[in-house]
Amino acid sequence: MSIDFAAQREAMVEGQVRTADVTDYQVQDAMRVVAREAVLPPERAYLAYADVEVEYAPGRWLLKPRDVGKLLQALRPRRGERALAISAPYAAAVLEQVGLAVAQCDAAEPAPQSVSGAAFDVVICEGAVSDPPAAWLAAMASPAGRLGVVVRNGPVARARLYVPAESGAAFRDLFDCAAPLMSGFEPKRAFAF
Repeated sequence: MSIDFAAQREAMVEGQVRTADVTDYQVQDAMRVVAREAVLPPERAYLAYADVEVEYAPGRWLLKPRDVGKLLQALRPRRGERALAISAPYAAAVLEQVGLAVAQCDAAEPAPQSVSGAAFDVVICEGAVSDPPAAWLAAMASPAGRLGVVVRNGPVARARLYVPAESGAAFRDLFDCAAPLMSGFEPKRAFAF
């Protein structure tokens, strides 16, 4: 029995994304087109549109469709902007569909410079980290740069939007989620009495 991924994609947008207050039509339309199953190993493709985080590589996860939609909407991507997708193959494809120039890297690699050598307008990571590395914050173009990332230091993770500020970067929490921590980005253990 074959899976009708196009029907699942439409159901994902209508049942998981729009109902989570993702009202940005660019994001909705791009998510209707981008094949989420294409960034997963074939044996996990059947999970592409489920309401779960899906491991696409060891220690690397796609966010739930609802969560990635909300994070993308908060970043306000606009055609012609430069984006950096860190361990975010699905978000990268959605941003490309919206019309952004997207560079990709794994979270374990150094962040590349954009094609023009300038910083990025949009930076996104689909996995959870205990704290975003300084290099990710530095990759934002000032003053219009935005970083969307999930921060997890306990049982609940929080999606955050970072923007450049005089003190380096400011953030605001967007929503709670349950994204797994990416390998290599666990909280540092410290000795305590």
